[in-house]
Amino acid sequence: MANPRWLLPEAIEDVLPRDAACIELLRRSLLDEFARNGYEFVIPPLLEYVESLLTGSGHDLDLRTFKLVDQLSGRSMGLRADITPQVARIDAHLLNRKGVTRLCYCGSALHTLPAGFNATREPLQIGAELYGHAGLEADIEMIRLLAAALIRCDIKASRFDLGHVAVFRALARKAGLAVEAEEELFGALQGKDVPTVRELVSGVADPVRSALLALPELYGDRRVLARAAQVLPALPEIAAALSDLQRLAEALTDLPLSFDLADLRGYHYHSGVALAVYCAGNPGAVALGGRYDDFGRTYGRARPATGFSMDLRELARLAPNREPRGAILAPWPEDDALHAEALRLRAQGERVVLALPGHAGTWREAGCDRILVRNGDNWIIESLKED
Repeated sequence: MANPRWLLPEAIEDVLPRDAACIELLRRSLLDEFARNGYEFVIPPLLEYVESLLTGSGHDLDLRTFKLVDQLSGRSMGLRADITPQVARIDAHLLNRKGVTRLCYCGSALHTLPAGFNATREPLQIGAELYGHAGLEADIEMIRLLAAALIRCDIKASRFDLGHVAVFRALARKAGLAVEAEEELFGALQGKDVPTVRELVSGVADPVRSALLALPELYGDRRVLARAAQVLPALPEIAAALSDLQRLAEALTDLPLSFDLADLRGYHYHSGVALAVYCAGNPGAVALGGRYDDFGRTYGRARPATGFSMDLRELARLAPNREPRGAILAPWPEDDALHAEALRLRAQGERVVLALPGHAGTWREAGCDRILVRNGDNWIIESLKED
């Protein structure tokens, strides 16, 4: 038996009016917050040629990207799985500014496979990026902007998890690991699979071996940084990374910071501080970000860069008290006085629905919770009562 025509592919879904209204409220609120902080809105295309879309973004993004053939040129195209590389291309190749550039965006991305259990394959990605400033001041600005964005959504972050990819890179280089072995070790550390880590570094000499074995345990509050300085070798890259994290800890004392030196998400394109934000009761991160300097080199111009992104669908699911306000039902027939009153209410931000004749359902089903009633020469709004 054929599937009904209205069924959608697995992990692809429609967004119905109530949830769509919540998502739109959040979208407007967040983009307004970004704009107030000087971030300019850009809208990259949904698809691009594969060599542009995936250049420098790593093997993981390649596997997550749907690909098709352009009927006009015969070239391979990809449906974006992440908007961040596109924004980097806009900064490097189209805007081509010399100084600091702040950009923000919002749009659908598409994944070949869901990122996790019950995850959608069509996240609605929203984020902000800062280009042209290599100092930690930019990272601090981005983390504070993200904290403000979550407050706008009425979402309380339980922790801002910070890591630094330079720690693992320095240890892997010192260990002299082959590319394939480094990839295996990266995966084991990301999953905090200590037995596998121990097996993979069995041939590595100390102190690098001991340092790699210690990484999965180096997570927690600010005291982790002091412990890391004691157990990790005194390599210049590691010292600089720990110094960066310490400066962030000192600058962001008002945020619930934690540190995880084995969290290597984005390892293939991050160049410094990496960020993941979590909320109580939610297993996955609600926001991801970090520094990815020189990513623009693949588009012809290397630029310092840092930023973050979130999924608006996930934010809407977590945000409390986002019930959209109901509409006002206006009676039929519409005369000049009613038309003028409806225009006045709409100008104030109310939704006014005209009660066209022949309506078969209930008006509450249509989104109305109040009704406009004529009282002499005046109009009053009453609660809608339906049997």
